[in-house]
Amino acid sequence: LPPAVLLKDMKLMDVKLGQLPSWLAMRDFTPGGILRGIRRGYDRYYNKYINVKKGGLGGISMVLAGYVVISYIWSYSHL
Repeated sequence: LPPAVLLKDMKLMDVKLGQLPSWLAMRDFTPGGILRGIRRGYDRYYNKYINVKKGGLGGISMVLAGYVVISYIWSYSHL
């Protein structure tokens, strides 16, 4: 058997549905905690798609597609 992992150290994909409320209660929802989470996500995205030895258009095209969607939503306020 693999060593047991504490619930607070589990990734969201590894949490079972019954454990979700207690897992969410252990998260840090302070402004600093939210900023750290955003920073971790940005670093993960940057290292996976931008900071690679042999790059492609995948990461930059995803950012561009996100910009297009957000600008479309901002243009049509009734959505």
